[in-house]
Amino acid sequence: MSEKWGMKAYLKGVALLTIAALVVKILSMVYRVPFQNLVGDHGFYIYQQVYPFIAIFVTWTASGLAVAISKILADIEDTSDEGERSTVLLIIFIFLVVLSIVCFSILYFGARFFAYWMGDIKLAGLLRIGSFVAFSMPLLAIYKGVFQSVGIMQPVAYAQIVEQTVRVAVILGGTYIIMSTTESLYGAGKIALLGTVVGEFAGILLLAVYIKKQSTDIKLGRVGKRKLATWGILKKLIVLSISVSMSSLVLLVFQLIDSFTIYSTLKESGMNPLRAMETKGIYDRGQPLVQVGLVIASSLSLAIVPLVAHASKRNQGHNAERYIQLTYRTALLFGLAAAVGLILVMPNINMTLFETTDLSNVLSVFVLQIIWLSLILTLTAMLQGLDYLKIPALLLVLGVFVKLFFNKLFILQFGIAGAAWTGNLALFITVIGLIWYFKKEEKIQLALPRFYFGASLALLAMILVVVLFTILAEPMIFPSIAGRARALVLCISKAAIGAFVFLTMLAKLKILSIRDWYLLPFGRRMASYQLALQRKNKQN
Repeated sequence: MSEKWGMKAYLKGVALLTIAALVVKILSMVYRVPFQNLVGDHGFYIYQQVYPFIAIFVTWTASGLAVAISKILADIEDTSDEGERSTVLLIIFIFLVVLSIVCFSILYFGARFFAYWMGDIKLAGLLRIGSFVAFSMPLLAIYKGVFQSVGIMQPVAYAQIVEQTVRVAVILGGTYIIMSTTESLYGAGKIALLGTVVGEFAGILLLAVYIKKQSTDIKLGRVGKRKLATWGILKKLIVLSISVSMSSLVLLVFQLIDSFTIYSTLKESGMNPLRAMETKGIYDRGQPLVQVGLVIASSLSLAIVPLVAHASKRNQGHNAERYIQLTYRTALLFGLAAAVGLILVMPNINMTLFETTDLSNVLSVFVLQIIWLSLILTLTAMLQGLDYLKIPALLLVLGVFVKLFFNKLFILQFGIAGAAWTGNLALFITVIGLIWYFKKEEKIQLALPRFYFGASLALLAMILVVVLFTILAEPMIFPSIAGRARALVLCISKAAIGAFVFLTMLAKLKILSIRDWYLLPFGRRMASYQLALQRKNKQN
């Protein structure tokens, strides 16, 4: 490469990429609320039935293929044939073009089959529009992979934000126009899927502009003299991309399983078709709520995990172990707090965001997945940082099979809540497997009994205070005001009280040290608060 990138520049790029990933996740979470408000539960059902098909392509490209390409290119020695990088890129590009054509053909021409299988033939039109996103895979993966391989993270970060911003603008703007004119729910769904396609190609255009500004060593075109093992390159690309992106894909695969089983099973159990659609739409409200709870876990896996990989590669065993323990403990702490906190405010947040309190009990079960997903995101990311890829991916596949085999059975037995319980069961089994594998390979004690005891106390204190507030104070807060306004006030009040109690208990019990807080994103204020409490205790 013509330009060497120092650790400082690299870490700056990683930080920017982390911020971009969080912005994308927040936008992905936020747009669903106004979209649901525009189209209602029936319209939300329509979109959520098809969304997983398209999101799998997008996620695999961004968090799987791009990372795999960057690693393959980075592994090529600087002393190798000057055209080897271009030769490898050409092989990968041709493969991805063929793959995108195959994926497009399956989804476009098989749209009626998939729609019929889901029990709603009108979804075929949405699937056909969404299938065009497959054509974004080759260039998007290549461009992002090339930039990441040479340590230039800024274009990748900007492209992610542009993709999501354009997507959200098209979805909300287009849906508003459709609902103001034709009021076609399936038409709104088509616009929403079109937004994803347009967003991906907007990202390609931006990356293409950046590519032209860079030196020739990251451009396609030259062909190396040395013959390369094509199958070896492609095998590495496939295995690495699936292994790396599996933790991000698992929730989407769960949604896909729900798309094929919930509506049809509810009809089979005797529910009216329209009511079954609306029930599935209400159930899907859980998706943005889970994403809210996963923001902290996502920031942890993006921010701390590079430290694990860096420390382990430099044989700094003690530091690597410390980072691993801190990441696990923080993910568990805030996964528990987010899940339990959402359950405590569920009727209020349901009313605030979606206008009704329907199925709040089911959504409470649904958001328990935050606990398991928080651990899965961090454990798989740390294992990847330590170069353990295959077994974590297989454990995630095991979770998918549990969801697949038990989903319909649980729905028939417990109604729509059965789908939420199956998701929790599948993720719990995966977490147990990941923890077992981690301990087997690394011989690290992830947390001491004192940590679990302290975390339980903090959680119980939060639950007790919020429940007392609900029983004693809630009836007196704006009793004359009904609907979303009062629900919003109650939601904010309970969330603030619960967060304060939980964080105060963490600080008083010293569940995390001052030094630990300084390593966490936005942890400095918490470190200062814990120090202030310690000084106050000494004075007393």
